[in-house]
Amino acid sequence: MVGFEGRIVVVDLEKGSIKRVLANKLHLNLFLGGRGYASFLLYHMVRKGIDAFSPDNPLIFGIGPFTGAIWPSSSRFVVAAKSPATGGLGYANAGGFFGPYMRFAGADFLVLKGKASSPVFISICDGKVEIRSAVDLWGNTVYETEKILRDEVGSKRASVACIGPAGERMVRFASIICDEGRAAARTGMGAVMGSKLVKGIVVVGEGKVEPKEPEKFERASREAFSKIADNPILRGYGEYGTSIILSPKNDVGDLPTRNHYDGTFGGAHNISAERIHQLLGIVPSSCFSCPVRCGRKVKLEINGEKEFEGMEYETIASLGSNCGNSDAKSIAEMNYMCNDLGLDTISTGVVIAWAMECYEKGLLTKEDTGIELEWGDAEAMKEVIRQIAFREGFGDLLAEGVRRASQKIGRGTERYAMHVKGLEIPMQQPRTVKMFALGHATSNRGADHLYALPTICYPWLREIAKEWLGLSDEELDELNDLDSWRQKAKAVVFSENLCAVADSLGLCKFPLVESYAVPLSVLVKGYNALVGSNVTPMDLLKAGERIVNLERMFNVREGFSRKDDSLPERFLVDPMPSGPSKGSVVELSKMLEEYYEIRGWDPVSGIPRKEKIKELSLEISQRMNTS
Repeated sequence: MVGFEGRIVVVDLEKGSIKRVLANKLHLNLFLGGRGYASFLLYHMVRKGIDAFSPDNPLIFGIGPFTGAIWPSSSRFVVAAKSPATGGLGYANAGGFFGPYMRFAGADFLVLKGKASSPVFISICDGKVEIRSAVDLWGNTVYETEKILRDEVGSKRASVACIGPAGERMVRFASIICDEGRAAARTGMGAVMGSKLVKGIVVVGEGKVEPKEPEKFERASREAFSKIADNPILRGYGEYGTSIILSPKNDVGDLPTRNHYDGTFGGAHNISAERIHQLLGIVPSSCFSCPVRCGRKVKLEINGEKEFEGMEYETIASLGSNCGNSDAKSIAEMNYMCNDLGLDTISTGVVIAWAMECYEKGLLTKEDTGIELEWGDAEAMKEVIRQIAFREGFGDLLAEGVRRASQKIGRGTERYAMHVKGLEIPMQQPRTVKMFALGHATSNRGADHLYALPTICYPWLREIAKEWLGLSDEELDELNDLDSWRQKAKAVVFSENLCAVADSLGLCKFPLVESYAVPLSVLVKGYNALVGSNVTPMDLLKAGERIVNLERMFNVREGFSRKDDSLPERFLVDPMPSGPSKGSVVELSKMLEEYYEIRGWDPVSGIPRKEKIKELSLEISQRMNTS
């Protein structure tokens, strides 16, 4: 595997056929790989208006040029399809070992078309691709399935990506889990996989990544590893994992509490990084080729398992503070449940928090829910999680996601449904951190902290912002004022483009975007040596801009416009009740106006202008026929 060839395996589940093709080099260069090329394929394969559960909605697994290379944090892969949660562009991203192993097994992209007549799994072993029966696997949980599929191919080294009962029942926020807890969780890709009757994909191979210029690549890689070792933010993640940010976020009023009503949680100390490590005997873990080691294994016996994947910050907040729950052990147990059943922990926590607030306000009653839903009742939460995964009782309604559930119930419950474009809002408090407010609103896959990840607004990254955003000292002061709307649009546009680059190259965002530990100049040296190109940092950012615009074009074709770039009324109208940002609301329209201007999109419709489409060479996408 010299460079990045773009090897595509197309599996027609209806016909039972398998074919191999190579990606068009021009398209691969324009969209890099990973998320970018998967979005390109989706744009041309998905017909306008089809249902997300239609057999005609392809499910695409893809890696980037760096995936599997000896480069820091090069583990990432993407899963893309039209989203059953939003009705627009959907994709989820995960780490672990599945992406590199898929590449070593001989596939850079796997396209699943049609629907199988009975449950199947796909095996890719040293270049050999097979569609095999999974009838006996259907109904198993994720952890059971992973063990069985490794045995099926006779390799403990094999990596498995599979769905649980939630995906089988097409819960609209079902996830795909790999490597016993790494989750491609957002936008319901597990539900699409379940609709195709595909239980799992198992990959194993002996291939390796060979850069075009090995010596130059090795030098750049060493430099990148060194930059990460020297970064204090990433050292903190290595010591405590992402839970380290929970207490600081609570201190500044950025810890979503009781369905995003507030930003400070009285029980935060009970679910802090220090408390979790003390209580649960944390063991560090890492993805492929990652020196950060932000992953955590918890020591807690459940279903015979004594050590399993621990909780990330988003899970702790979603199933903790946002539901009024300060019991760390119960959060670990619910995280295990969600992973084993195949549920997105963010969306799961948000739909439960919505139900709890509506129950508190009398908009939902026990007659509706069948169970008392009081804030912080962990046992009730566990039962609801089980009901969601198996679509039983009240869980069947919640399995539709918070937008559809609130629309079906009515009675004013819609006001408390925390979503953007149908995707549940993650664990930031938009009234406190205005850059995330804008990022959630404009994200093409719905509410998402990782579509932009605009950490460049934080004061400790001021010099980075000065370099890349071209701001004066006065403007930098405005940028660093997280409660102000000013300068946030520039930061979000830049960050969205850079995140698209990371996702498309197959890299984790922590070294590249979250911390800016690895400079773009170092990344470019590695990329050029890897694929044999001669691009600049601006070339990569232009590719990121192209990808974001193509994804916007996908959504526009599905009927999305400026009206969908919004936030729940709570953030726009209701002042923050307490904390450092008390009294604050989100002035979204001001940020949107500036955002559209910078993007080159029509300010009324939010649609890319013809001039922008031409500038980004996206006419090729408009001309090509859907296939």
